[in-house]
Amino acid sequence: MKKYLYNYISEIDSILENNQINQEVIEKHLIKISFFQHERLIHLLVTLAYAFLALISFAVATISPMFVFVGIILVLFLIPYVLHYFHLENGVQYLYKQYDKMQKKDS
Repeated sequence: MKKYLYNYISEIDSILENNQINQEVIEKHLIKISFFQHERLIHLLVTLAYAFLALISFAVATISPMFVFVGIILVLFLIPYVLHYFHLENGVQYLYKQYDKMQKKDS
Protein backbone atom coordinates (compact mmCIF):
# COMPACT_ATOMS: atom_id res chain seq x y z
CA MET A 1 0.00 0.00 0.00
CA LYS A 2 2.86 2.35 0.80
CA LYS A 3 4.35 1.92 -2.67
CA TYR A 4 0.92 2.36 -4.30
CA LEU A 5 0.30 5.55 -2.32
CA TYR A 6 3.66 7.09 -3.15
CA ASN A 7 3.35 6.15 -6.83
CA TYR A 8 -0.03 7.86 -6.92
CA ILE A 9 1.40 10.94 -5.18
CA SER A 10 4.16 11.12 -7.80
CA GLU A 11 1.60 10.79 -10.59
CA ILE A 12 -0.47 13.67 -9.23
CA ASP A 13 2.65 15.78 -8.64
CA SER A 14 3.58 15.39 -12.31
CA ILE A 15 0.03 16.33 -13.35
CA LEU A 16 0.27 19.42 -11.16
CA GLU A 17 3.67 20.36 -12.61
CA ASN A 18 2.39 20.01 -16.17
CA ASN A 19 -0.72 22.02 -15.33
CA GLN A 20 -3.06 19.30 -16.65
CA ILE A 21 -5.74 19.90 -14.06
CA ASN A 22 -9.40 19.54 -14.98
CA GLN A 23 -12.56 18.65 -13.11
CA GLU A 24 -12.27 14.94 -13.98
CA VAL A 25 -8.79 14.71 -12.44
CA ILE A 26 -10.03 16.46 -9.31
CA GLU A 27 -12.99 14.10 -8.95
CA LYS A 28 -10.78 11.02 -9.40
CA HIS A 29 -8.39 12.46 -6.82
CA LEU A 30 -11.22 12.83 -4.30
CA ILE A 31 -12.20 9.21 -4.87
CA LYS A 32 -8.61 8.06 -4.28
CA ILE A 33 -8.46 10.19 -1.13
CA SER A 34 -11.54 8.42 0.20
CA PHE A 35 -9.98 5.01 -0.54
CA PHE A 36 -6.79 5.96 1.27
CA GLN A 37 -8.80 7.39 4.19
CA HIS A 38 -10.59 4.06 4.52
CA GLU A 39 -7.28 2.20 4.47
CA ARG A 40 -5.91 4.59 7.09
CA LEU A 41 -8.94 4.02 9.35
CA ILE A 42 -8.60 0.24 9.14
CA HIS A 43 -4.90 0.39 9.99
CA LEU A 44 -5.60 2.76 12.88
CA LEU A 45 -8.10 0.29 14.33
CA VAL A 46 -5.70 -2.64 13.93
CA THR A 47 -2.86 -0.63 15.47
CA LEU A 48 -5.01 0.37 18.43
CA ALA A 49 -6.15 -3.23 18.89
CA TYR A 50 -2.54 -4.48 18.98
CA ALA A 51 -1.60 -1.72 21.45
CA PHE A 52 -4.57 -2.50 23.66
CA LEU A 53 -3.85 -6.23 23.65
CA ALA A 54 -0.18 -5.58 24.42
CA LEU A 55 -1.12 -3.42 27.40
CA ILE A 56 -3.57 -6.03 28.65
CA SER A 57 -0.99 -8.79 28.32
CA PHE A 58 1.54 -6.77 30.33
CA ALA A 59 -1.12 -6.10 32.98
CA VAL A 60 -1.95 -9.81 33.15
CA ALA A 61 1.79 -10.52 33.34
CA THR A 62 1.75 -9.16 36.89
CA ILE A 63 -0.39 -12.19 37.76
CA SER A 64 1.16 -14.73 35.38
CA PRO A 65 4.69 -13.94 34.12
CA MET A 66 4.12 -16.08 31.02
CA PHE A 67 2.14 -13.21 29.49
CA VAL A 68 5.28 -11.08 29.25
CA PHE A 69 6.25 -13.08 26.17
CA VAL A 70 2.81 -12.53 24.64
CA GLY A 71 3.18 -8.80 25.28
CA ILE A 72 6.62 -8.72 23.70
CA ILE A 73 5.35 -10.52 20.60
CA LEU A 74 2.44 -8.10 20.31
CA VAL A 75 4.78 -5.11 20.64
CA LEU A 76 7.00 -6.57 17.93
CA PHE A 77 3.96 -6.75 15.63
CA LEU A 78 2.85 -3.29 16.75
CA ILE A 79 6.02 -1.54 15.59
CA PRO A 80 5.54 -2.24 11.84
CA TYR A 81 1.86 -1.28 12.11
CA VAL A 82 2.78 2.07 13.67
CA LEU A 83 5.33 2.71 10.93
CA HIS A 84 2.84 1.75 8.22
CA TYR A 85 0.16 3.95 9.76
CA PHE A 86 2.68 6.81 9.94
CA HIS A 87 3.28 6.58 6.18
CA LEU A 88 -0.44 6.35 5.43
CA GLU A 89 -1.23 9.35 7.63
CA ASN A 90 1.47 11.52 6.09
CA GLY A 91 0.57 10.40 2.58
CA VAL A 92 -3.13 11.21 3.00
CA GLN A 93 -2.29 14.61 4.45
CA TYR A 94 -0.11 15.25 1.40
CA LEU A 95 -3.04 14.25 -0.83
CA TYR A 96 -5.07 16.97 0.89
CA LYS A 97 -2.39 19.52 -0.01
CA GLN A 98 -2.42 18.30 -3.61
CA TYR A 99 -6.19 18.72 -3.70
CA ASP A 100 -5.84 22.31 -2.47
CA LYS A 101 -3.30 23.00 -5.23
CA MET A 102 -5.67 21.46 -7.77
CA GLN A 103 -8.47 23.72 -6.63
CA LYS A 104 -6.29 26.82 -6.99
CA LYS A 105 -5.05 25.85 -10.45
CA ASP A 106 -8.49 24.86 -11.72
CA SER A 107 -10.03 28.20 -10.77
